[in-house]
Amino acid sequence: MTTVPNTLSMKLQPDRPDVQTVTAHGPGWLAVNNEKIHSSVVIGSNGERFAWDCADFSSLEARHFAQLAELGAEMVIFGSGSRIRFPQPVWLQPLMARRIGLETMDTAAACRTYNILAGEGRHVLAALLIEQPAAGK
Repeated sequence: MTTVPNTLSMKLQPDRPDVQTVTAHGPGWLAVNNEKIHSSVVIGSNGERFAWDCADFSSLEARHFAQLAELGAEMVIFGSGSRIRFPQPVWLQPLMARRIGLETMDTAAACRTYNILAGEGRHVLAALLIEQPAAGK
C-alpha cells in the first residue's frame, strides 16, 4: 500500500507576520491583535488604525468614504455590519477618482478577507461597522 501525500494543505499564518490582523469577532465587538474593540473601526495593512465615527449603517455619509480615499490604499474592504448592505454609489466617487477598489460584505466576511489580503502584503484597509446587538440578544 502506498501513501499519497496530502496536496491540499493550507497555510495558516500570514506571509507578513508583522501586519495587524483581526484575531476574533462576535456580536458587537472584534479584536485586532487580541485587543477587543466595541465600536466601528478602520484598520490597515500599513498600520493604519482609528475609530470610524459611525455607529451603524444608517449613520454613514459620503464623508466616511472620502476619509478612506485620503489614505491611498489599493483596496478598501467595507464591512457593512451583521448583513451585507451597499453604500450609495455617489459616496464612492472619491475612491473611484483615485482608482481605489471597494468590496462590500458583512463585517465577519470583511475581517476574514482583510486578513488574507493584508497577509499577502497588499496595502488594504478594512472599514468595519461594529453594530451593537439589540437589547435581549
